[in-house]
Amino acid sequence: MFERYYRELLNFLSRSVHDRDTAADLAQESYARVLAAQQTGQAVQDPRALLYRTARNLVIDQHRRSSLRAELETAPPSAGDAPALEHLPGPRSLEPETILASREGLAALVATIDQLPPRCREAFMLYKFDGLSYAQIAEQMGISPRTVEMQLQIAMEACWRCQDRLDGVAPSAPHRRSRSKRALP
Repeated sequence: MFERYYRELLNFLSRSVHDRDTAADLAQESYARVLAAQQTGQAVQDPRALLYRTARNLVIDQHRRSSLRAELETAPPSAGDAPALEHLPGPRSLEPETILASREGLAALVATIDQLPPRCREAFMLYKFDGLSYAQIAEQMGISPRTVEMQLQIAMEACWRCQDRLDGVAPSAPHRRSRSKRALP
């Protein structure tokens, strides 16, 4: 798995964090977490999808840490700051409930992606994980750009329905226009 996806994962992370060294660290951490999940006996049906989702979550954590660090560095110091910092709660992302919900959500999304028709899943992976354009996907898969668009719409609708279930939102009509610009989870 390492040799198969490392370079593309590193490129994905480099585009996200704009630093090759940080991207390499995040790629290594992603592999370590996926490997740990596999060693616990959890069934990992699509290691590549789990790898990319883990990497994406690590990028988000990295950005949060950087933002917090920048805020703390630019805040004017005051005499009472040190004791006040001791009583600040830790990051919500480290709370057990948040970690469990994140893992369950990730498993649900991976299962949703796994259940897509093969061509639909392939187009989705090429678009979301490889960053290919509709035209590039169409050329690689030997289909029209309009077919790529339709396949991606099917995949995104499935992911949005999954996210709605995770969020406890009642099922409704397709999300066409109202959710078309919403980012995938």
